[in-house]
Formats: sequence, C-alpha cells, structure tokens
Amino acid sequence: MLLSALGTSIANVGLPTLAKAFNASFQEVQWVVLAYLLAITALIVGVGRLGDITGRRRLLLAGILLFTVASFLSGFAPALWLLIAARMVQGLGAAIMMALTMAFVGDTVPKAKTGSAMGLLGTMSAIGTTLGPSLGGMLISGFGWRVIFLVNVPLGILAFLLARRYLPADRRWPKTDRVDFDYVGTLLLALTLAAYALAMTLGRGRFGPLNLALLVAAAFGLGLFVFAEAKAASPLIRWTAFRDPLLSASLAMSALVSTVMMATLVVGPFYLSRALGLNAAGVGLVLSVGPLVAALTGVPAGRIADRFGAQRMIVVGLIGMAAGCFILSMMPATLGILGYIAPILVITFGYALFQTANNTAVMTDIRPDQRGVISGLLNLSRNLGLITGASMMGAVFAFAAAATDITTALPDAVATGMRTTFAVAAILILGALALAVGSRARAGRASFHS
Repeated sequence: MLLSALGTSIANVGLPTLAKAFNASFQEVQWVVLAYLLAITALIVGVGRLGDITGRRRLLLAGILLFTVASFLSGFAPALWLLIAARMVQGLGAAIMMALTMAFVGDTVPKAKTGSAMGLLGTMSAIGTTLGPSLGGMLISGFGWRVIFLVNVPLGILAFLLARRYLPADRRWPKTDRVDFDYVGTLLLALTLAAYALAMTLGRGRFGPLNLALLVAAAFGLGLFVFAEAKAASPLIRWTAFRDPLLSASLAMSALVSTVMMATLVVGPFYLSRALGLNAAGVGLVLSVGPLVAALTGVPAGRIADRFGAQRMIVVGLIGMAAGCFILSMMPATLGILGYIAPILVITFGYALFQTANNTAVMTDIRPDQRGVISGLLNLSRNLGLITGASMMGAVFAFAAAATDITTALPDAVATGMRTTFAVAAILILGALALAVGSRARAGRASFHS
C-alpha cells in the first residue's frame, strides 16, 4: 500500500526536472504521472477479479515483482516514451498491490479487528502520499531524477520477501468450482475507464472537443460493458451485488468524498501562494499537514470503527468533513494560515474516519471469492473521485475566481474562488451523508422483512 501511494506522489515533484532532462513540454512529461494513474484506474477491478479466480497470493507476488522491475526500467529509461511505457507497467503492478492488499485483510485478520487493519492500510497510503514530495525533492537535488524511481527497487524486493514469507497460501478450489475469467468484460471496462480518465485529465482544465469525444466514448463503452456482462457466463462484476444498498451507497460515497479531498490539493496551493503570499517551501509545508494528519489518525480511526461500529462512524466522519468544508467556505483570508489549517485538520480527520469505516463496512461480510473484485471496485470509486475532482473542482475554482489564468489572479479573486469551491464541496458531502443515512434505513428495512 505504501509503495503504490509513493509511486504516484514521488513522480509529481519530478515533472519540471524531467521536462528539462528530456527537452519536453509539460504536456508531454505529465504522461509520466498520467500513464501510472490510467493503468491503475483501468485495470484495478480486473486484477482484483483475477486474484479471486487464480489465487491472491500468487498474483500479489507477481504484482510486486512487476512493480519492482518496472521501477528499475523507469530509472534507466533512455527516452521519455520508454519512461512512460515503464510507468504504465508500474501502474499495473500498483493496481494488483492496491486491490489484493485490501482483499487479504479478510483472509488474515479476525473480523473484530478489520477496522484496525483498514486503518493501518489507510495510514500506509497517507504516509506514501506525504513522503513522496519531500523525499522526491531531496533525492532529485542530491542524485538526479532517476533515483526517484530506483528508490522503489529495494523497497519492492523487501515487500516481495515479506509477502512470500508471511501471507497465507492460496486455497485450492475443486476443478468443478473454477470459474472462467471475463476477458471481454475486463477489456471493455478498462477501455471505458481509460476514456473517462483521459476526458477528465487532458487539456489541463479546459474542456474541448477531444474531451467531449472521449466522454461520449466512455458512455458508449459503459453501455457495451453492461450489455456484455448480462450475457457473460461468469461476469467480471455481478450486478446482483449492487442490489445491496450498503455496497452501492459505499461506492458512491467513496467517489464523492474523494472528489472533495482532491479540492484541497487543487485549490490549496493557489490559495496559499496567491491569497496568503506563502513561498514554495511554505506552501509545501502547509499542504503536507493534511496527509500527515491522515497518517497519524488512520489506526485510531480503525479502532474507533471496531469499537462503535463502522456504519455509525461513516456518518460521524462525513459530519466532520461537512463541518470543515462549511468553515472554509466562510473563512475570511484575514485569519491567515491558521484559518486555513484548522478546518483542513477537521476535514482530514473526518476523511480518515470515513475512509476506514467505509472500507471496513464493505469488506467485513464479503464472500471470500468476491473480495478481490469488491476491493478493486472500492479502490476504483476512490480513483474516479480523485480524477473527477481534479477537473471538476479545478473548473469550479477557476469559474468562481473569474480568472482565465489562475496563476496571475488577484488575491481577493483567489480567496473568493476558494470559498465557493468549498461551499460546493460541503454540498457534495451532504449528498454523501444523505446516502449514508438512506442506505442504513433501507438495509434495516430489508433485514426486518427477511
């Protein structure tokens, strides 16, 4: 979990150096990050299902190996296109690690401790996100850009040895129980998700004809996927699973909450630098507060979810996030850095509590042969939220600031943009809260009738 999060955040900080090293434009080098995220988004559900069918331990070891080899190839890439290709392979390895690590919790941890385990995974993910920019910056200034990829090699070898030594062996299913892998469904879903992710990320916030064409392609692909799944003998995603109100609501809430969390990363740097006048080092320091809080609160959040019940803690976490967003939407810039950090702390703690409780609620009662694919769907909903949030919240921010170029906008305009963006974020969280309360009520009625 730490490795896959580090793989995303450490590369971001290297983009200006890579542009110089390969004499390329920012649009070209941003594919180093995009290729990795695209591979994870497009393939995470498919690899989760493959793990359920072929054996999770075997596939996880292959994923760690793939990630490690691709990290080595990225570090020694002689051309930009080879670096991008290696990063795509690294993304496939990361998708396997993300989906199956969460699925393994059900195989290795007692049910009463599921929340604590999910909290620990959340902590590892947050540490990877926090560590990336600072570690990447230090490595680049000391040793050059290649080391930000090569640092994953010893970590990958260590992860491989630990997984091989400690993870339980795969269960052998009788030959009659074996199910086929849905290749057609997997390919259609991967292409659909790739089209959607590209529609949301290309053009850096400007929505042009290409973005629209990709969005139409994604909608068409989704229709084809639903049609193919209805015909498949052993579908990639069983639609009956979505009849469970708690699962459907959990996936929708995860996407909404991730959309909001992306707003802090999109809006934060501009507000801190333009409205509050911080330098680059100051901006970096303030932005690292959020992930640091997530890292410190993951395990306690898991224990709280185990103690008081995951469903209840989902609601508490969302209330905390909504409160933090409302405070930010009314925050005058005169309160300075403290006026920004205090509500961000509330939002981040609410997020850590929600994320841990939501993952726990979903993964606790899943059938063993469905853990991989459901874990993949949970990770996917989070990723789609982040991708959507980057473009949607960025667009809201730019529109509210009434600036064609946000980098040169006046401080007052940026402050207005920030407040409007977090007012929208608060509304989205209230939507997630309505889903949480509604799904609990529906699930309660269903269990009463049965």
